[in-house]
Amino acid sequence: MAKLPSASGKKVIKALGKLGFVIVRQRGSHVILQRESNLVTVPLHDPIKKSTLNAILKQADVSLEELLEHL
Repeated sequence: MAKLPSASGKKVIKALGKLGFVIVRQRGSHVILQRESNLVTVPLHDPIKKSTLNAILKQADVSLEELLEHL
């Protein structure tokens, strides 16, 4: 398994968009994306902490390999 990359919130949002997620709304520095019934909250921080990125992957039900393909 690959290591979690250091990525900005904008890059993660762009990668999730390529995986079918759509921006629903934004409140402050947090963007909420949706695909079917999955809601994912992504902070617009640079960089996102590795633990936060891991939680985003779990929320999105996306593997690390899928995310790395689109980063």
